[in-house]
Amino acid sequence: MIGKKNLYIGLFIAIFVMVSGLSACTVTHKIEPSDKPMLINLNVNIKQEIRVKLEKDIEDMLANNPDIF
Repeated sequence: MIGKKNLYIGLFIAIFVMVSGLSACTVTHKIEPSDKPMLINLNVNIKQEIRVKLEKDIEDMLANNPDIF
């Protein structure tokens, strides 16, 4: 027959093993910075084309209307 003392010791060991096993299964997340630089691609050519077209239109308008100012 199992004595109370042996029952408590067995129960303590079982609980200790379960808690140790559960604590080993915790999920860890690591956040690391990227080793590559961030690339931001801006399409500047469109803005330059629009500006050149506007400047050309203004030059043509001033050439056709010299008394505008």
